[in-house]
Amino acid sequence: MSNPHVLILGAPGAGKGTQSRRLVEHFGVEHVTTGDALRANKQMDISHLDLAYDTPGEYMDAGELVPDEVVNEIVKTALEDADGYVLDGYPRNESQTEYLDSITDLDAVLYLDVEEEELVRRLTGRRVCENCGATYHVDFNPPEEPGVCDECGGDLYQREDDTEETARERIQVYEENTAPVVEYFRDAGVLVEIDGEQTPDEVWEDIRDALE
Repeated sequence: MSNPHVLILGAPGAGKGTQSRRLVEHFGVEHVTTGDALRANKQMDISHLDLAYDTPGEYMDAGELVPDEVVNEIVKTALEDADGYVLDGYPRNESQTEYLDSITDLDAVLYLDVEEEELVRRLTGRRVCENCGATYHVDFNPPEEPGVCDECGGDLYQREDDTEETARERIQVYEENTAPVVEYFRDAGVLVEIDGEQTPDEVWEDIRDALE
């Protein structure tokens, strides 16, 4: 399949970032994430939407949640400019899902299915060097010496948003908001469920088989 239109879904820690990068490299498509799209379009003129601000950047600078209407416009622009894409981090609710369905044709909707306990293990295992920012994982990418950075010898620490409590909270929020999105595509018969608990190489093999 050349220049596919792919949507990838999965909870925090499911491996969406890793597999998105592989899709981008293999198919030569754009990786479209809402965060990147928002940052790239901070000055987009949205005055025609008649909202509180005239650019997405004003919402971001004010620390306010960017409304769905604005996110929709930005995603639409990013997809129109892309010659094939893997969309990651959008849609986040049913309203955005219906909008996405109305503006583009998806070739595949991939859902990386991972149990909560495995997600927690992945999310809480990350360690970051306080000096150089290098990242490790206690199970998947451990440093040579526990607690010490291979790069600079700095101390490794666990970020506040990587604690078990925060990880479970993030997963719960994801489930509440995004479960209807998964069901929407499952009901439409376009959802491809991938066992996300396999190794990254095995997951990639299943994704490639599904697309090709």
